[in-house]
Amino acid sequence: MRYKPAAAGYLTSVDLDEVADRLYALTPGEFTAAREAEARAAKDAGEVRLARDIAALRKPTVSAWAVNQAARRHADELAELLALGEELRSAWQAQDADALADLTRRRGEVSGRLARLLRSGLSAAAAAEVEQTLEAAVVDADAADQVRQGRLARPLSYSGFAPAPIPKQRPKRKAPTKEEDEAAKAEEAARRAREREEAESAYQEWRDALALAVQEHEARAEKVAKLERKMAKARKKLAEADQRLDVTRREERHARQRLERAR
Repeated sequence: MRYKPAAAGYLTSVDLDEVADRLYALTPGEFTAAREAEARAAKDAGEVRLARDIAALRKPTVSAWAVNQAARRHADELAELLALGEELRSAWQAQDADALADLTRRRGEVSGRLARLLRSGLSAAAAAEVEQTLEAAVVDADAADQVRQGRLARPLSYSGFAPAPIPKQRPKRKAPTKEEDEAAKAEEAARRAREREEAESAYQEWRDALALAVQEHEARAEKVAKLERKMAKARKKLAEADQRLDVTRREERHARQRLERAR
């Protein structure tokens, strides 16, 4: 379906953020045509500067698009992760080792859960970029703001020092009880089951897509083969017509010469 910008909004001055929100909610495949439509609508409305700013918006990578969807489809999970990031940075400034240890554990759980929601159908490289971007949003406030806006064009990374638990003397670890051991095993089994279910769902989706692609390819290949057969017959008939034309021209020339001699 052809993208239609909110043209009515251009009757008054439109904020670039409003347009960007619409564009970055689309898939990367839809982005370029939609951006051109928005820029054209702004220009037609006399908003030349806005049209130029819209045209400068960059098409998102697949991983950036996936993170952008977190702000729209998984807002609660994203808010939880970013809130943990704020607590982590505060705990690091306060040098609160116990809080850092607990928050780091919770961050791993929340970021892992959100990453699983976002990486379905992505390549391994794109999934890694999603996790890298979420990690940057946890440890860096500016990155968190960008992720929260949902308008990333590229994945984010953070090269600074990430908050981590402050080293301290470790108490002796107690051996897990039988109940704790069974609970851990049950949790691991549930995690594996979820991952298997996600993998099976992604495989089924791409297997169905492959079947459709094969069917379409075969149909088009058959059409091409039929056209090639028709073309071969047409070329043969053309060659026969060329031969008849040569013979006819030769005979017409001979007949004309005989006629001229007979005069």
